Amino acid sequence: MLKVEVLGPGCSKCDDTFEKVRQVLEELKLESELIKVTDIFQIINRGVNFTPALLINGRVMFQGKVPRKEQIREVLEDYISAKDKPE
Repeated sequence: MLKVEVLGPGCSKCDDTFEKVRQVLEELKLESELIKVTDIFQIINRGVNFTPALLINGRVMFQGKVPRKEQIREVLEDYISAKDKPE
């Protein structure tokens, strides 16, 4: 299952990012766990210096900006297709 995290202290940009991610996950019908992380120590421990940040399975995809829905969709689709390719 896909683990998607939105990191941020709870500002409006972080909430906007979380909502966009939720919408894209719903539109793509991806089986996932969507988590909002607001604890600053947990954010720092994940290697994030700027919020909002978007992580997919622990990998930082965006940080320091609110991505557009199209960008979120693209990274999720790319992540899924790369995961399905044989090594």
